[in-house]
Amino acid sequence: ADQPAFMVRKVFAGTTVEHTLPDMLTLGQDWQPAVVIRESMEFSGHLMAEALGVPHAVVEVAAWRPYLHRLAGEALDRFRSGIGLSSDPDPASLFRHLLLIPRPPSSLDQATLPATAHIVQPLIFDQSGDEQLPGWVDELPDQPLVYATLGTVFNQAPGVLEAIIEGLRDEPITLVVTTGRDKDPAAFGPQSPNVHIERYIPQSLLFPRCDAVVTHGGSGTVMAALRDGLPMIVIPIAADQPENARLCARTGVGRVIEPGSRTPGAIREATRDVLGDPKYRARAVQIRGEIAALPGLDRAVHLIENLATVHPAPPGI
Repeated sequence: ADQPAFMVRKVFAGTTVEHTLPDMLTLGQDWQPAVVIRESMEFSGHLMAEALGVPHAVVEVAAWRPYLHRLAGEALDRFRSGIGLSSDPDPASLFRHLLLIPRPPSSLDQATLPATAHIVQPLIFDQSGDEQLPGWVDELPDQPLVYATLGTVFNQAPGVLEAIIEGLRDEPITLVVTTGRDKDPAAFGPQSPNVHIERYIPQSLLFPRCDAVVTHGGSGTVMAALRDGLPMIVIPIAADQPENARLCARTGVGRVIEPGSRTPGAIREATRDVLGDPKYRARAVQIRGEIAALPGLDRAVHLIENLATVHPAPPGI
């Protein structure tokens, strides 16, 4: 079954809209916004903006998947008549005014982008407080540092972190694993001195010290790794992770472990390959340069301000 398609049709553009749209319309009428900004899988904001006749901007927070936009447009069309809007299942209406895509151009099929799309640098936010690097980081030996994470949503996937640790703990590397704030590192038992398990470490602080990343392929971790020019071993679980895994394989920045092959041995072999073959790091560094050349946050802010005051936004890409 196509899990992302189900989630878009039945949840994000279905029951979620059904339960949140009335309150969203009330807020819109009370606040009278000049522009509405939403993330790509939030649709009540889109319908509220359409009903109020104000421009809306979309920030793509996941992999670019055009086939899902058609499904979303069709699912949302049933809500339009109830709020005084004419039928418009065209997926282009979702990005009618402005689409911000924080991804490197080589990761996108630009022929599928709407005319309102603007590609900007991904902005990494991973410090909600005063989080710092653990003290032991400055005492690590001079050997490759591999960071492993399943993010903060899919970190409960059974057996995956365990397979990563088992596959890599005896390698001549330093292995740093984060489990997420809701998973106790002690649950993984005693580890050898080269394995460090923590609940959370800001990637922006750790990645400059890393040589490779083992990840589930969440968009946040993938974009953060590419911003630092790091190759990856991607173990996709769900959501947009399979698309991100295919991106990493297609662009040559890493290896993919498919769901049926999540064994310690497969993870060990892929990690040895990524660390041992310089082509992966070289390609990741190329994409790091591609990202650095993109317009930054100031450009995104200017486009949104322009949308609120001038409308429409200038042509994209």
